[in-house]
Amino acid sequence: MSHTLPLPDFTHERVEVITGRRSGLFLAVALHSSVLGSALGGARLWTYPHWSDALGDALRLSAAMTLKNAAAGLDAGGGKAVIALPEGTMLDADRRRAAFLDLGDAVEALNGLYRTAEDVGSTTDDMLTVRERTEHVVGLPDAVGGSGEPAGPTSLGVYASLRATLERVTGSAEVAGRRITISGLGQVGSRLALRLAAEGAVLTVTDVNPAKRDLARELQASWSEPGFEHLVPADVFVPAGIGGILTSEVIDDLDARAVCGPANNPLAEHSGSDRLAARGILYAPDFVVNAGGVIYLDLEAKKLGTRDEIMDRVAGIGDTLRRVFDDAAERGITPLMAAEGLAAQRLSVGDRSPAMA
Repeated sequence: MSHTLPLPDFTHERVEVITGRRSGLFLAVALHSSVLGSALGGARLWTYPHWSDALGDALRLSAAMTLKNAAAGLDAGGGKAVIALPEGTMLDADRRRAAFLDLGDAVEALNGLYRTAEDVGSTTDDMLTVRERTEHVVGLPDAVGGSGEPAGPTSLGVYASLRATLERVTGSAEVAGRRITISGLGQVGSRLALRLAAEGAVLTVTDVNPAKRDLARELQASWSEPGFEHLVPADVFVPAGIGGILTSEVIDDLDARAVCGPANNPLAEHSGSDRLAARGILYAPDFVVNAGGVIYLDLEAKKLGTRDEIMDRVAGIGDTLRRVFDDAAERGITPLMAAEGLAAQRLSVGDRSPAMA
């Protein structure tokens, strides 16, 4: 089967592509940039129709991590790892453990240029397995003295961003009474939905897992069939699943005043930002909105502040997004261009020479 998405431009410092010697699975570790320091980005375990889809995902996600970490003010570069499951593959416990031991070996081969963490499909316990093969892993379980699951900090940053977005499109950051659609009820989407429901938001939710209907009922939220949620009138549309949801067709039909969510790379094409702007829909750049988890993991690993101080830094994402919106308005550009400019400015004043292994 041919790959479904074209490979992005190659702007990376280094990419390791292997077949895991224990698991037999395709693994890609993409180091996009170490200009600002050792790269940090999670390890994704996902099903792909072709190995090139997995490679393309690693390339796109690692480049996004460079923007995310730079815009967040971290001294960290961008990287990502992907473990690809062929369609129809189910991992038993032994093969799963083998896959993450293979990942540990691949991370170790980069000699500290890349630090991995949990991501979609992986867990903090998986990172404990990785730790058996390399020290270059963060987000270990709380039980062993690690920083634990980063979904909470991520959801806090998304919440702060959503309030900033509401403020821009409605004149008030208050959530009560606002129509909000959440597409994807994973770790972050579910946490966000619980908080918004408690504050009186009018929620529409969906997920590819029909069991998530139970959460919708618990929250007294409306349920949309997956693939149709963008048609529901909303003040803010929150993409909280996998990337690429905002295709040209979806953008053209989207019934929302703004888009603000934790999904990585929700725009199927970079030009989608212009398409949204042409329709008068405000776009909060994903790599600003969803940076809470990586801020938490990086600062916790480096012991840069107390837990409360770090969470205050995460909550400050809302103010970063406000500055991005202000800059975009003043310069007559999209918020995506303004956020990319913020990241580029930090990268330009960093160490111009990539770190050497």
